[in-house]
Amino acid sequence: MQRKKRVLITGAAGFLGSHLCDRFIREGYKVVGMDNLLTGNIKNIEHLFPLEDFEYYHHDVTKFVHVPGDLDYILHFASPASPIDYLKMPIQTLKVGSLGTHNLLGLARSKGSRILVASTSEVYGDPLVHPQNESYWGNVNPVGPRGVYDEAKRFQESITMAYHTFHKLETRIVRIFNTYGPRMRLDDGRVLPAFIGQALRGEDLTAFGDGSQTRSFCYVDDLVEGIYRLLLSDYPHPVNVGNPDEITIKEFGEEILKLTGSKSKIIYKPLPQDDPKQRKPDITKAQELLGWMPAVSRSEGLKKTLAYFKEVI
Repeated sequence: MQRKKRVLITGAAGFLGSHLCDRFIREGYKVVGMDNLLTGNIKNIEHLFPLEDFEYYHHDVTKFVHVPGDLDYILHFASPASPIDYLKMPIQTLKVGSLGTHNLLGLARSKGSRILVASTSEVYGDPLVHPQNESYWGNVNPVGPRGVYDEAKRFQESITMAYHTFHKLETRIVRIFNTYGPRMRLDDGRVLPAFIGQALRGEDLTAFGDGSQTRSFCYVDDLVEGIYRLLLSDYPHPVNVGNPDEITIKEFGEEILKLTGSKSKIIYKPLPQDDPKQRKPDITKAQELLGWMPAVSRSEGLKKTLAYFKEVI
């Protein structure tokens, strides 16, 4: 009888990590979840604890990582990922992108595993190219407040490629654009949970700048599908995964007010330093290499996400 493949997922109790755990369990893998719960929530994965094919390690990946037994795949999703988190924990953010990634690449090399690292559209910074494709090198301020996250992810890509070229390690890099869905934290500071939380509480929606900056929101199920396909592909270079359906923050706020039936209004505050003015992925590479495109419309995804947040509130 053929043994089940085994995958390590770091950041397993986080928003994306927990959905990836669910997906790999459904696909018949043995899943090892690892998280130090700095920003993750154990409730996101506690439904998996009774399963024979799931095990959990409470561990900080910036320290030496040891997992006994075979590992076929490693997915590195450990990191603070919202501005409110990485501005509050700048050193931890830099360490998990550097030391944590180094530790996991070393583990992958010792186990003969394929590793996929979670990068971000923030490597493009406040972009001078629109939409953003993988050949664009970005416009990042390394010493600005957002630099701790942006540069951690840029270093993560660089060391991953170094392990690929020097050690011939099987690596994959996904550049994730704005993603949303159930299990997001209402207090994580990102625009979507902030808007929905404010609307449900009857508060005014807080937008920054004049609301003309754009974002492109991808539903979590679509993102997980893209990540799954990239892991199983043979392409070692970065690939954008996101939804190119672009919308201004002002228009998005109006959508949320209509969806929730809220009588609140949108108020505007100064734009934070280095906040991107435009964000839209060029997903040509994902379409051609992976046969992937987002399938869930924003209206459909928002209804599912709103139902989750209503329960939380």
